[in-house]
Amino acid sequence: MSLRVGLTGGIASGKSTVGRFLARFGCFVVDADTLVASLYRPGQPGHVALVERYGVEILTPDGLVDRRRLADRAFRDEASAAELNALIHPLVVEEEGRVIASEEARAPGDRIVVVEATLLLEAGGKLRYDRIVVVDADEKSQIAHGIRRGMEESDIRRRIANQMPAEERLAQADYVIVNRGDVPTLERETRRVYDLLKEDLRRSAAAK
Repeated sequence: MSLRVGLTGGIASGKSTVGRFLARFGCFVVDADTLVASLYRPGQPGHVALVERYGVEILTPDGLVDRRRLADRAFRDEASAAELNALIHPLVVEEEGRVIASEEARAPGDRIVVVEATLLLEAGGKLRYDRIVVVDADEKSQIAHGIRRGMEESDIRRRIANQMPAEERLAQADYVIVNRGDVPTLERETRRVYDLLKEDLRRSAAAK
């Protein structure tokens, strides 16, 4: 059986780093951003849906989705962000299901499956997973991390403002990993939560 885990947190909170640690520890990790990138390729359902909604103005000259132009349109306010999420999220969930089913068929047995996604809870993910893990970082750390990734501070602040408030996100968490920018400590915290998830999997498998 699989224990399905939703891994989330605010923009630039350190989710990807936690996801890499969990993969190293033995989890099967699905990165929603990677699925989105695939869906945004020309001819794919996400690309078609975006062009129909926002027009060719969000495309580069060679027909690719320009993520910055899309963000300018889709993250102007909370309502715009919710509209984009409603447009793309069902496609991501469908693709996510295919990827997980393929992995479970390829290697049957007990496992922890982790889906990493920023807007996981905003899109009703609480109901789709056995456990929710939230990576919590303060706004200052988020901004610093985002800038190191090449984002502009104004864009980071805009996205934070249009995402679920941290206290609401934390209220839905089964486990919280606090990230204050210290990578060794973050790895230890991830290991702690991984051990708890392993115990949850063991108990769930024993109850079957």
